[in-house]
Amino acid sequence: MQTCSLCHALSPDHVTHCKSCQADLTEYSTTVRTLKRFRENPRIQAVTIVPSHNSCSYCYEQLGTYPIDQAPTLPHKGCSNTNGCRCFYIPALDTIYP
Repeated sequence: MQTCSLCHALSPDHVTHCKSCQADLTEYSTTVRTLKRFRENPRIQAVTIVPSHNSCSYCYEQLGTYPIDQAPTLPHKGCSNTNGCRCFYIPALDTIYP
């Protein structure tokens, strides 16, 4: 399930627009917005994609750390979980303190 960052409604992974406010989820889903903020932060050089405990086998195969400019978008297109992609991003910081 995707979460709209504008109205916080849940929508299935395969839809492109929020079922509640019609926002474009390719731009306004919480995972897309999170990755965008990570890419704008110069301290974040990479992200780790982590599946949740009940993710599908495809999502577990995608577990890993990716350079920030090569990070795959979530939800994964190959996810077969009945509840949708359950993966999330964790930033890999270049520096912790300024």
